[in-house]
Parts: sequence; structure tokens; C-alpha cells
Amino acid sequence: MNSENSEPTPEIPAPDENPALRARVPEHVAGGCFSTGAIVITGPNEFIIDFLQTIGRPHRVASRVVIPHAVMPQFVEALQKNLDIYRGRFGDPPAPPTNQNPDQKRPTPQEIYDDLKLPDEVLSGVYANGVMIGHGATEFGLDFLTSFFPQSAVSARVFLASGQIPRLLESLKGAVRQIQERQNPPPPGQEPGGPTDTPDTDT
Repeated sequence: MNSENSEPTPEIPAPDENPALRARVPEHVAGGCFSTGAIVITGPNEFIIDFLQTIGRPHRVASRVVIPHAVMPQFVEALQKNLDIYRGRFGDPPAPPTNQNPDQKRPTPQEIYDDLKLPDEVLSGVYANGVMIGHGATEFGLDFLTSFFPQSAVSARVFLASGQIPRLLESLKGAVRQIQERQNPPPPGQEPGGPTDTPDTDT
């Protein structure tokens, strides 16, 4: 993978953190995983991001990250900032292939997961209340953090092709809108701005 300009920079430090955030990288997450897409699920108290590997069969969940509602807007802002920086350096990221059959019925959440392998070791996911983001010319690296006293640690490391980032960002923004609409319902007669009770997919 291209590592040009890929040094991660801290994006969501905890309130008491020093701005020059440093995080320990446990050996079992140091190698990270490459993801070809993601599913974003809105839970009652947290968001679940399932990072997928969809090359070959069966498709599988490579990493599951659990993020509190309060942290997700900060993650969205940080990812948007990094995407803007990327565009300033390299231009628009290459768009991934689009659905060749736009009229195809959108699968239900159960149908999506019936077609996915969800290994026992990722079933419960890992918690994250921060993230460090880096990018090169062809990929983004996401280091999800647990920022607890006395030391932050990387709980998951995920790499995505740069072309996947705009779609992931839109899925994350849609998930945040869902929560905002649940907390602040629109006036009677006004339609909500996005879907509810359905995972946003970025594959």
C-alpha cells in the first residue's frame, strides 16, 4: 500500500487529552485489516460500523467498531476534514463501481447478514471513543481508539481504498441524521430526511 503522506493525525481526543495524542498499538491489532465497504447500524445508545471484506466468498465482517452517539458527529467531521485534505492533494478519489441494476430491491438487514460471515472473534465488536485518520494517494487508514486514563490504545485498525471514503461518509452522516430526527422529530406533516431502522450500506 502507498504510504505517502499517511502519518495519522489525532482527530478526536478526549476532553482531558493532550492535543499531541499518542496511542499504544496492541500487537493483535497492529497489522490492521483491509475493508472493501461498510454497514452502519444505528443502535439505541451507539453506532455499530461493520467493516466488510467482499472479495471472494463468503463475504465477511472483518472488523466491528462500536461508537457512542456523542462521538459519531466528531468522527464525521474528522473524516470530512481528511477527505477535503485528500482532495486538495490528489483530486477526487476514484469512484467505486456502481450498482448495475438500480431497480434491484434493497435487501433487508436480515438478508444482508444471511450472506455475511460474522466470525465469533468480531461478534461483540470493539469500543472506540476516538479516532486517528491518515491517508496516502490510494488509501485511508483509520485507527479507532479507546481514550481512557492513563493511556489511549488502538482498538481497531482499518484500511479502505480512497474511493470508498465518500460513500462511507454519506452513510455515517445518514446515521447521525437518524438519531437527530429521533431526538428532535419533525413537525407534523413534514417528512423525515432519511430512512429509519435500516442499515446504511457502503459496499
